[in-house]
Amino acid sequence: MTIAKFSYKKGLARSSLLVKFILDRLAAALALLVLSPLMLIVAIAIYIWIGRPIVFTQPRPGKDSRIFTFYKFRTMTDERDDRGHLLPDDQRLTPIGQFLRQTSLDELPQLWNVLKGDMSLVGPRPLIVEYLPRYSPEQARRHEVKPGITGLAQIQGRNALGWEEKFRLDVWYVDNWSLWLDGKIMFLTLFKVLQQEGINQEGYTTSEEFKGEQK
Repeated sequence: MTIAKFSYKKGLARSSLLVKFILDRLAAALALLVLSPLMLIVAIAIYIWIGRPIVFTQPRPGKDSRIFTFYKFRTMTDERDDRGHLLPDDQRLTPIGQFLRQTSLDELPQLWNVLKGDMSLVGPRPLIVEYLPRYSPEQARRHEVKPGITGLAQIQGRNALGWEEKFRLDVWYVDNWSLWLDGKIMFLTLFKVLQQEGINQEGYTTSEEFKGEQK
């Protein structure tokens, strides 16, 4: 009886994952089609006020820490100091870049990541590769699922949250994932975008660097 229940639950989970897999791609394809005029306008605006490249690309870790190319509309210049080092983020962030971040329009190219299968619509946000060796074993569990355009941490405070709280929410999502939870997160994300809350952490353009567990 126990084995039967386990097999049933495992089969149900696989079915739900398959539905998520299909819904992600269908939604991403539809969104890219519907939003293509808006994305073209954003691309032209970036080209005029910031310049090329229009899309920012960066390697990011996905499911099982596999590295993929992450896409995002560019919001910063490449201005450097006399030694060739990039200026701080707050000095490179442009007015149009700030607007794109406030409205989350800079995230739209990630729909292509979803269509490719690198990301999901909902999941822990993909962070930079340099953070991989800094995670505790528990924090690293955020990579047991595909990263998402939005996630539980994004509707709970976004960049205003501290790293420990973000990772706690990411792992909770991994352990409690369901299609219903994804739908709820997507619905609440719309309100958060309209409210424009949690765009940056106090004192930072986005959020402070994650330096690992403090000992």
